[in-house]
Amino acid sequence: MSERLASLPRNPRWLGWVAVWVVALLAPFFLESFWLQTGLFAMSAAIGAIGLTILTGTAGLLSLAHAFFVAVGAYGYCFFAGQESVGVSSVSGLGLPPLIALVLAVALSGLCGALYSPLSGRLSGIYLGIASIGLVFIGQHILFNASGVTGGFNGRDAEPFSLLGFSFTQTDPELVIAGVEFSELERLWYLGLVLVGIAYYYGRHLVDGRPGRALETVRDSEVAAAVMGVDVTRYKALVFTVSSMYAGLSGVLLALVFNRIVPESFGLNLSVEFLAMIVIGGLGSVRGAVLGAAFVSMLPKLLDHYGESLPFLATAGAGGGIEPGQAARFAFGAAIVAVLLFAPGGIGTLWHGSRGSDKPESPENPRPPASESPALATPSPSTSKEKST
Repeated sequence: MSERLASLPRNPRWLGWVAVWVVALLAPFFLESFWLQTGLFAMSAAIGAIGLTILTGTAGLLSLAHAFFVAVGAYGYCFFAGQESVGVSSVSGLGLPPLIALVLAVALSGLCGALYSPLSGRLSGIYLGIASIGLVFIGQHILFNASGVTGGFNGRDAEPFSLLGFSFTQTDPELVIAGVEFSELERLWYLGLVLVGIAYYYGRHLVDGRPGRALETVRDSEVAAAVMGVDVTRYKALVFTVSSMYAGLSGVLLALVFNRIVPESFGLNLSVEFLAMIVIGGLGSVRGAVLGAAFVSMLPKLLDHYGESLPFLATAGAGGGIEPGQAARFAFGAAIVAVLLFAPGGIGTLWHGSRGSDKPESPENPRPPASESPALATPSPSTSKEKST
């Protein structure tokens, strides 16, 4: 018995993760619809923020085109899974199974990211960020004018998700567990948990593994990375593709929660909000991206929901105070300034004081050196001396 106890992990962090997942799994039994919908929006934002923090935080490639790739995923799912309709707002669709439509929408977003990636070979830093803004404007023009696919100004409905005959709709089929009726939001909650779990797991392993160390080398010095054997062009293309696929998956979940998407939801403001998420959470930190996404996505909805109870807030359009949307933007700005001044690593690294990796360096959990990767291997001093002799 004592040997079994001794074999348990000494680090109690795993207990915290277990508690988080237990609370998340039981949440639909206690939370009302507002909180479930707000949580689903936070899950969608978390998936997109993980992709952006890998691109900007780990690889050092600034992009303000994240909203474009989110829109590709959202509208791609609606097109692949939707049915062709006729009438005033007629739109086309392929009518594919929702799971296949989800995969194709994510793949389409990744393809768009791969096609855009060569631009990063010519531009870097702020210039790459400015160039990426043009992609958002191009996307807005397409969304408003390609009405046969996007529905134009009115947008289009998102086909309800279904898996193996089980529909994620209100009462088809009717599902009651422990006296709680599981409608659309409750069912989508567990779908969102699965998608966030997959995105988080893959993001952590990518950032903490050999690809992450190669991307960090590219971020610090492209010349040094090339000398050490890293294919800079290939890694840039891959990280753009992966980040775009994350954004596409975020767009699919967003479309399922909204039930109907419109072009105004995918403007430049959304890209700026994603950038605020990863700055507040901590550049390069996957855990920080999730925390920053929860803060940025949930705060406006909470202020709008409880605005009547707060004395300094006014109902939108009523005047006499600060509107909830304006108050949320003030809070974002204050949070970014506070993080840059007092927690440069972001709120995701406050517990361990590390900036890049979510895993603290310790004798029991050392961070593997970059030289373990064949692409990053460098000869040791002793080896160099032996060769010279």
